[in-house]
Amino acid sequence: MSNRLTFGRAYQIDNISLRGVVSVLPRNEVDNSVFETRFGADSVRDVVKMIGVQRRYWTNESTTAADLCLHAAQKLLANVGWSTDSVDALIFVSQTPDYRLPATACALHGKLGLDKACAAFDVNLGCSGYTYGLWLASTMIAGGARRVLLLAGDTITRTVSNDDRATAMLFGDAGTATALEFDETALTSTFVLGTDGAGAPNLIIPQGGFRNTVPADPRLEGRNPTCLYMDGGEIFNFTLKSVPGLVNDTLTHAGVALDDVDAFLYHQANEFMLKHLARKSKIPAEKFPINIGDYGNTSCASIPLLISTRLREKLTAPQRLLMAGFGVGYSWGSALMSVGPLACNETEFHDL
Repeated sequence: MSNRLTFGRAYQIDNISLRGVVSVLPRNEVDNSVFETRFGADSVRDVVKMIGVQRRYWTNESTTAADLCLHAAQKLLANVGWSTDSVDALIFVSQTPDYRLPATACALHGKLGLDKACAAFDVNLGCSGYTYGLWLASTMIAGGARRVLLLAGDTITRTVSNDDRATAMLFGDAGTATALEFDETALTSTFVLGTDGAGAPNLIIPQGGFRNTVPADPRLEGRNPTCLYMDGGEIFNFTLKSVPGLVNDTLTHAGVALDDVDAFLYHQANEFMLKHLARKSKIPAEKFPINIGDYGNTSCASIPLLISTRLREKLTAPQRLLMAGFGVGYSWGSALMSVGPLACNETEFHDL
């Protein structure tokens, strides 16, 4: 069932169980001292005061998001006890795929040794990608699939200019795997999804696809068009206008009060912004985990990484989670689900 709301369209789906999460990070830890010679110590302190990132993890030049997600998926399948021929679909959410073609999901399907009857496809979404992925997986299960493997990961640091203070210090790399399956006893899940494509120029890599002309935008002058551009002010304004309404719409459509939610898991975009959003929605700090200080903004991987780093102990019992992703596109999505106990909820560092 779906209904149009102020901040998107709402969907309610029954019988969806989230069985496990694994997050994988590269071992290469980068702290803020690395940036002091380039930007100056005072400038670094000013940026950190806003974004809140103290350290992040970067891949090397030969490691991709697919590599991180592959390791996460292998660990997850083993720990939840799924055989490779029991997976009905594989969804790979990333803005940093291995190839233009074929779909990276197809390559991952082969490396995991999944059954030929398993569907596999890519989704090119960033900040909202995980919640969209949860909705897609849930929709497939409602349509007859039994088990779906959702892989979400990005190596956004490979797209960032080292000389761009706005982005160089913000991002980290991560890959994740989430297992979802049919469960006739599961509570109803609620999703709200929306888009405003007018915001596309405000967070963009202008060149690298098949449109070879750079947009006529004075903000892009003198920049490397193959590197990420972010208008932080515009992104901040969009987020403050959209996210509280998205959360309110989700709660209203689900018939759930704010106090009934055990944890609010927001895309880890910027610490100052996150705390402002929590205050605006009157969410208690104990229900609003933040980990951007330790891992940076990991794009579509940030919410599952939040689950595996901040909710490991809590998800030994059922918890009602409201997850909200928002950003590049502009695109936003929420997922209100009862999660736990999880068969697997782990974070791992790996030499890849």
